[in-house]
Amino acid sequence: MASVTPPHSTIPVKSPESEYKGAAGTGEVKNHGLVDVALRVMFFITSLIGIIVMCGSKQTKLIPVAPGLAIPMSAKFSQSPAFIYFVLALSVACLYSVITCVLSVLLLLKPKGSSTGLLFHFLVLDAIMLAIMASATGAAGAVAYIGFKGNSHTRWNEVCNVFDSFCGHIAGSVSLSLLPSVSLLLLIWLSGFVLSKKIVR
Repeated sequence: MASVTPPHSTIPVKSPESEYKGAAGTGEVKNHGLVDVALRVMFFITSLIGIIVMCGSKQTKLIPVAPGLAIPMSAKFSQSPAFIYFVLALSVACLYSVITCVLSVLLLLKPKGSSTGLLFHFLVLDAIMLAIMASATGAAGAVAYIGFKGNSHTRWNEVCNVFDSFCGHIAGSVSLSLLPSVSLLLLIWLSGFVLSKKIVR
């Protein structure tokens, strides 16, 4: 009588090394998610402070026009299209940072983390927002420079020797706007780094 050998069952067994790599990869993604959320919170706070400083830049002074005669004149950001564009760009940046921060928190709570497609969309949108912020900061900075230094070739006189408080607010707001740009630059680098890790796997 021939003996029948029972078929061997093939059950895939995960090695401890592969399980460790999976856990390490999940933890790495979580860490990147935390950094992403922190950068977006910083992006929001610095953009909001920049708006507040710029909108509070109004100053009124008495300007002498004749001996014994002075008239009140005001300087405010709404008198310059560059400063209006700057405030609008920061406002859009604030709204964008809130939306993307909420999405980042939701993705952080997911067990599998963020998807490759969403990371790519974040990368593209962050790059567009960085371009908007850079153009707005450049435009506002150029007008602010004319206000501080003037231009002897075009006979544009400086105004910051008169409206010193106004120019101080403008300089502070433009300087603060560099921080959201740096945050966006770091977010773009972070998204690209995480995407490269996902592609390699």
